[in-house]
Amino acid sequence: MAEYKLLLPSMGEGVMEATVITWLFNEGDQVKEDDSVVEIATDKVDSDVPTPVSGKIVKILKQKDEVAKVGEAIAILEIEGEGESTPSEEVKNEVAATTPDTETLKTIEEPLKVAASTEFSGDLYLSPLVKSIAQQENISESELKTIKGSGLEGRITKEDILAYVKNKGNQPVQQSAPVQQAVSAPQTVATAPATTISTSVGDEVIPMDRMRKIIAENMVKAKQIAPHVTSFIETDVTNVVKWRNKHKDIFEKREGEKLTFMPIFVRAVVKAIQDFPMINVSINGENIIKKKNINIGMATALPDGNLIVPVIKNADQLSLSGLAKAINDLAYRARNKKLRPEDTQGATYTISNVGSFGNLMGTPIIPQPQVAILAIGAIVKKPAVLETKDGDVIAIRQLMFMSHSYDHRVVDGSLGGMMLKHVHDYLQNWDLNTEI
Repeated sequence: MAEYKLLLPSMGEGVMEATVITWLFNEGDQVKEDDSVVEIATDKVDSDVPTPVSGKIVKILKQKDEVAKVGEAIAILEIEGEGESTPSEEVKNEVAATTPDTETLKTIEEPLKVAASTEFSGDLYLSPLVKSIAQQENISESELKTIKGSGLEGRITKEDILAYVKNKGNQPVQQSAPVQQAVSAPQTVATAPATTISTSVGDEVIPMDRMRKIIAENMVKAKQIAPHVTSFIETDVTNVVKWRNKHKDIFEKREGEKLTFMPIFVRAVVKAIQDFPMINVSINGENIIKKKNINIGMATALPDGNLIVPVIKNADQLSLSGLAKAINDLAYRARNKKLRPEDTQGATYTISNVGSFGNLMGTPIIPQPQVAILAIGAIVKKPAVLETKDGDVIAIRQLMFMSHSYDHRVVDGSLGGMMLKHVHDYLQNWDLNTEI
């Protein structure tokens, strides 16, 4: 028999480590090729790691809540054959491809910045989480260069920078041991309230799971950073409903895919963003970063009650059919823990479909570092006044509220309101002859 080292696979650019949530098999268990053997968590998403070979798990090297680096062995399997077996060159190359070398680091798409006036040099690589902590703690580039990283090729990990923050001004930084917990961001008032809440007899205390902690921290951060303003509009989507009813069965037979309303909403939002590109921006200190790509985040409720936002990359380059397939794929993988970390990164604008829960409208929180988010309400039949050549008439129409929250630091009421009005116009004037 031979030993096979199961490595933590690559998980996208900038993701260099993951935390073990739970093992789905125990030592001594037999596993088959492509079986999911362990659940892992990164800063953004939970996912499963499958085994590329069949065999018996003889040793688990990374226990629950321990952190593993990309390319590091997390378990040893016993497989058919002799001697010691290692992952194929294809797997090794995939891992190596996500480990930036010096030249790659110089071409990272967005320069990482700590403060409004400070840019990192090309030879300093930070993960998005480490960058975020550095920004919050106002740690300069010169300080970062003094931190001895314990990550792959000496890179600074979350534990390294948190140790630096803790010891800053007190003592020299020591290389920290892995933190035995699965919290992906520094604690804030969201998870560490200053006051103690009393409980009564019969009350149930439910600890937040890892994802709920992250959501809580991100929401508090988002509200603290961005001054929110929300505009509302009611839209007649009768043509949209008629068009979907006409095409949904044909589309499913042809493509084997469901045709929901979301591709239509995304198409209208993309067109409106193209009309008002300054809604597709981020803020970095006193600078506005105008995004070239239009990547639409899609808020998705998970079976456990948590929320995740997979991203439709380059949504402006997809047809309606392409949008439908991309949306269905992301929603399915989100609900079945199949998302990759890169599937939740890079959104430039987000849509939240609160109507899927029967809600008429909502006031969504803007996810950082975006500056706007659209909430889609439930579609409801209502009597409405229609203007005709013979005068006004009352008819039963399919109406829907939309609410647009935007960051008042850079988006004023005129821009936020006009953007919403254009989404409204595209939906209300939907062409019944649109091809799918």
